Amino acid sequence: MSLPCWIKKKIPPAGALREMKELLRSLSLHTVCEEAACPNIGECFSQRTATFMILGDRCTRSCRFCGVRKENPAPPDPEEPGNIARAVRKLHLEYVVVTSPARDDLADGGASHFAFTIKEIKKLAHGIKVEVLVPDFNGSLSSLRRVIEAGPYVLNHNLETIPRLYPEVRPEADYARSLNLLKQSRKLDPDIYTKSGLMVGLGENEKELIEVMKDLRGVGCDILTIGQYLRPSSQNIPVKEYVPPEKFKEYEETGKSLGFLSIASSPFVRSSYQAKEIWTYPQKLRNMCQSSTDYFLKNLTNKGK
Repeated sequence: MSLPCWIKKKIPPAGALREMKELLRSLSLHTVCEEAACPNIGECFSQRTATFMILGDRCTRSCRFCGVRKENPAPPDPEEPGNIARAVRKLHLEYVVVTSPARDDLADGGASHFAFTIKEIKKLAHGIKVEVLVPDFNGSLSSLRRVIEAGPYVLNHNLETIPRLYPEVRPEADYARSLNLLKQSRKLDPDIYTKSGLMVGLGENEKELIEVMKDLRGVGCDILTIGQYLRPSSQNIPVKEYVPPEKFKEYEETGKSLGFLSIASSPFVRSSYQAKEIWTYPQKLRNMCQSSTDYFLKNLTNKGK
């Protein structure tokens, strides 16, 4: 299937890419930008930002859409949380996204390593916001609690696709388990923002996608990203459809009508793409809602005096 005209990205300056890669290699760090062959890598690296991938570059699962290698992973690197913090300081980041491959070989699924990394980043400055894009931890509530107690600002977990396609696309994942992770996150910390991401072009239809969006709102998910699936290699599942930009716009409008605080929907959107900008709007909206509630309660109290 040939690429349509809207699936194009500008080539970034080579110097910007080289500078970021040298910094990452000097600290023995991985990014999902590189490991998952993200089409936005040039844009993000040229802006001196990246999504850090902790717990190595090997995954214990065999999702057919993902470009991350499926081999025996190495033990967690105890120096990694500190090295992430050093990179954050050198890049002057105010908003940091941290993810990992699935690590089913670890007793807690890597939750403690997430927690250590969050804490190291937050030591740098009080105002730094950390978004974590976590695996499902095999449904372990104690692992999820360990991550949330470390204080991330946004808890992101991707549903990726519709439930009908899970056996083909995500055979070791479980749709209900992933939904429940987002639901439990809000129970553990009512103030946390929750976020999820979907891919289109895998064989889903519009009705099925909208049902997933409703399911996400049903568990209180605040933020949603929708992007076009692009095949990382010939070993991955083929693209079934290239969804036109106008359909992404329709999905965005539907998401807004369902009550998502923020939704990013376009061909090159990825779960952590422009994460700071996507997060800023729901923060402002929630603050506005809280201010309106405070104003109402204050006037109500005054009237009763």
